[in-house]
Formats: sequence, C-alpha cells, structure tokens
Amino acid sequence: MFKIDIHTHILPENLNDLTNTFSDPRFLRMDAIDEKTAMLRKDDKPFRQVGCNSWSHHARTNECHKTGVDVQVLSTIPVLFSYWAKDDECLRLSQFLNNHIAEICKADSNKYIGLGTIPMQNTDLAIAEMDRCINELNLPGIQLGSNINGLNLSEEQFSPFFEHAEKIGCSIFIHPWEMMGQSDMQKYWLPWLVGMPAETSRAICSLIFGGVFEKFSNLKIAFAHGGGAFPFTAGRVDHGFNVRPDLFALDNSTLPSSYMKNFYVDSLVHDENAMNFLIQTMGAERIAMGSDYPFRLGEHHPGKLIETMNLSDSTKQRLLAGTALEWLGLSESDFRG
Repeated sequence: MFKIDIHTHILPENLNDLTNTFSDPRFLRMDAIDEKTAMLRKDDKPFRQVGCNSWSHHARTNECHKTGVDVQVLSTIPVLFSYWAKDDECLRLSQFLNNHIAEICKADSNKYIGLGTIPMQNTDLAIAEMDRCINELNLPGIQLGSNINGLNLSEEQFSPFFEHAEKIGCSIFIHPWEMMGQSDMQKYWLPWLVGMPAETSRAICSLIFGGVFEKFSNLKIAFAHGGGAFPFTAGRVDHGFNVRPDLFALDNSTLPSSYMKNFYVDSLVHDENAMNFLIQTMGAERIAMGSDYPFRLGEHHPGKLIETMNLSDSTKQRLLAGTALEWLGLSESDFRG
C-alpha cells in the first residue's frame, strides 16, 4: 500500500553556520560526536543526542525503503521554532530551515514534501514567510507550535494569520512544544509523556472555544500525536460546555465535539485499542499516518500498527495515505515520476 508519513522531523547539518551568528544561547547548536551522531545543545547544555538520520536525507531514504514508506512530510524539530527570539533573527532562522527543506524536496520530489516554519511572534512576518513557503519554495504548508510564547492560538493577534492561511489553502501541522507545567515535572520524562498530549488538547480546545474553526471553516489543520488528549476527553469537554456555558461559551456557542470534522490528526497513539477508539471517534477520513521519525518516542516502523490491525484494505489505505493526500491537497500521481 502507498504510505505517506506526515510527521517527520529534520534539521540542517550546517545549522551552526547560522545559529553561531546569534548571541542568544537559547538558539540550538549541533556538535558532532562522530560521523553518525551529534549532540544538540541549548543554553550551552546538552539537549538531545541525535543520529545522522536527523540531518541526512540519504540515511532516511534508506530507512524509508526498509519500512515501506513512500513519502515523508518533512518539518523542523519543534525546539527550533524559536518564537522567543528577536523578530529578525527568528525570521532568518525560519528562512534558513525552510530553504534547507525545500532543497531536499526539489532534489527528490517523489520522496519528500516539506512544511515550513514561520516567526509566529510577529504576525506580519509570519504571513510573509508563509507566502514565501507556498509561492516560492513550493511547500504545501507550514508547522506551528501549540502555543506562541504562552499565548493560545486563539488570541486575536493570530486571527489575520489563520484568515490568510485559509485564503491560500495552506496546510498546517500543529505540534506541541514548550509544554504547560514543564518546569514542575522534569522527572520521568513527564513533559513528553503527560505534557505533550495535554498541550495538543490545549491547542485544539483554544481553536474551538476561540471560534477559529467557526470563522475559518476551510482551514486545513492537522494535530500531532493523535490529537493528544482531546479525542479521549471530548466527552468531558462537551459536558463542561453544557453545564457551564458561562465559562465555556464565551466566544463560541457551538458544541466542541462538532468540530472534529474540521481538523485532522496523525495516527501516533502506539496502541491498537487507542487507534480503534480514535477511528470510532473521528473517522478514518480524519486520521493520517504519522510516526514522529526519527525520534525514540515515535513509531519505529511507520504504519505498522495500522497494517497489523483488523481493518479493511480501503480503511488501511485511507489511514496510510488517503487522508494525508486530502490534507495536503495532493494526489498519489504527484509522486509517480
């Protein structure tokens, strides 16, 4: 079956060429350990050790062949969003990262699609770079963080961005980062295990409660990690909406769960029962295969959970590629060179 992985991350091997020109130590640096591994550093401290498949598209092409992935959707590592940075420096970094992804996609358009990153702390610059991604770099969309320096995505200052994204048909992938409560739960990897699902649910609820999906109903948004906690707490959210409209229905008076038809999620839930529930709750037409390649918390054999489940071939193909193609506004023939 044709397989598209909508959730993969990459960074440029020459990242330091740019980030070393910035004085702020929060910008990510990459120090080589050997030919196949490197240490990412942030705030002058080790952040994460990565393998060469994090920067070498040749390495990932070989791994895609082994796991039967036909197409990867490339996006930057969320720690590189850098929304906290000075506007001009974040823009320069975004352009650097987007140019790198676009070069890979241009070199192997049958294997890779790219999503850009944009300086969301400045709406005008964000819109301009989104336009460049779509019109000049030929990328179908962009990736956003789940919050912008602690601000919910429903804040009024971001409304022009979503309005323009809908107008130009830009696909948007929302990934958790800077998780709420992160400083209070460093032990046991809890920010990644507990914080990320909650952070994704925060983004979804904000866009629903803030009326973003109501105002811009044709937005093409996909959320990472199966939509985080939202699909599994939608009943609680609806109940809260019904019993306390004075708190919930401030900016939108429509039942929250009714907006599940307005967005997509990836398939990264790691569990057959969870996947069955996700399909029953959202429908296969809202779920696209995503692995979080090449990180350890991702699905190491992308799509294997879907492939081994008791589903019809048509449902499997929808999950493995059909939903991704719809979200991206593409067809399978676009990859048959």
